[in-house]
Amino acid sequence: MIDSDGLVDSFYTALYRFALSLSRKESDAADLVQQTFYIWALRGHQLREESKVKTWLFMTLYREFLARRRHDDRFTDIVDGDTRLVDPPHLSPVAVDALDAATVQDALHELDARYRAPLTLFYMQQHSYREIADILSIPLGTVMSRISRGKAELRKALQDSIECDTRKVVHMERRQVYG
Repeated sequence: MIDSDGLVDSFYTALYRFALSLSRKESDAADLVQQTFYIWALRGHQLREESKVKTWLFMTLYREFLARRRHDDRFTDIVDGDTRLVDPPHLSPVAVDALDAATVQDALHELDARYRAPLTLFYMQQHSYREIADILSIPLGTVMSRISRGKAELRKALQDSIECDTRKVVHMERRQVYG
């Protein structure tokens, strides 16, 4: 029998990071992780092989994310009659080096979920292709293809971001010189 406290201690951080990469919101990520452990409390006893716990948890979280996304696609929450979307703040490449990871994270969040999930599982959670295929319930070849295409999309998004930021910096420098 798997100790639930040890399970939470072992996997909470990795599940939270994965959920955050999918949902893009801290509150939603925390809810997804909590729901995953709730589902584990209800159904975890059905797992036959303890070696599959990690894969089961990530698969459960991903399926819960997809279910919520399908729900959100059908329904729009209206708060005080305002449905405007707010863009996240944009960070320039001349910002502090510590913010480079945040820039990559922002670019990752802009990717379509079909690419974002495999990339996150592979690079941030260090899952194997086989584990990712199991978690996402897709063929191994599809995992490899999505990681390859996702890397290309991410590379393009980062390049576009750098070019945009470079233009902003040049424009700001010109304004200071010609002010």
